[in-house]
Amino acid sequence: MKLSAAYPWPGSLEEAKSLQLELAGRVSHVNEVPQGLKYVAGIDISPPDADGWVLGAVVVLRWPELEVAEVRIGRAQPPIPYIPGYLAFREVPAAIDALEKLEITPDVILVDGQGFAHPRRFGLASHLGLVTEVPTIGSAKSRLIGRYDALDAQRGASSPLIDKGDVVGAAVRTRDNVSPIYVSVGHKVDLESAIATVLKCCGMYRLPETTRFAHNAAAGKHPEGKY
Repeated sequence: MKLSAAYPWPGSLEEAKSLQLELAGRVSHVNEVPQGLKYVAGIDISPPDADGWVLGAVVVLRWPELEVAEVRIGRAQPPIPYIPGYLAFREVPAAIDALEKLEITPDVILVDGQGFAHPRRFGLASHLGLVTEVPTIGSAKSRLIGRYDALDAQRGASSPLIDKGDVVGAAVRTRDNVSPIYVSVGHKVDLESAIATVLKCCGMYRLPETTRFAHNAAAGKHPEGKY
């Protein structure tokens, strides 16, 4: 997969903050997920090993069957530790290493992290959206910012995630009586389409199949597919 842009690297957290604020203005909230969707991908990053290396896994699934079509693994040493709000600067290098190995270009990418639901409105999903120029969706297990009203217990229930008066995403229940996940715009998608896509990617589990497969691949539990 050919990436659309070089990834800018800041020299300090202050530079990282400024970069996030600058790049947030380039994010598109207009839906460009194609009607004839063929491939959907998930990205996840492993914890560092004893030597500080992490694995970045990209798993491409056929749509709508959600069967594995391709798996690629990247590897990098994160230059900074995990700091809330700066996850991308830790995880993007390994993700890019995996993405560049893909033979299939996905139509949409689900990221285990935030997009617009970020203090500076530019989380990991938005970073990867600008780098790939592929529609991206933040699909996070935990909430970084915002408040939301109580959800109904049924699958498909959602509530806007509000931060400082802005709707930054949504809490979405993907299974009956199970804790919600947090969906937000990454790039080239609107929130309604992002929620619908995430729900269609969820089967028997709380997390989308894209995220679940990518998490397992990053942990060394490779699903069947092309490597």
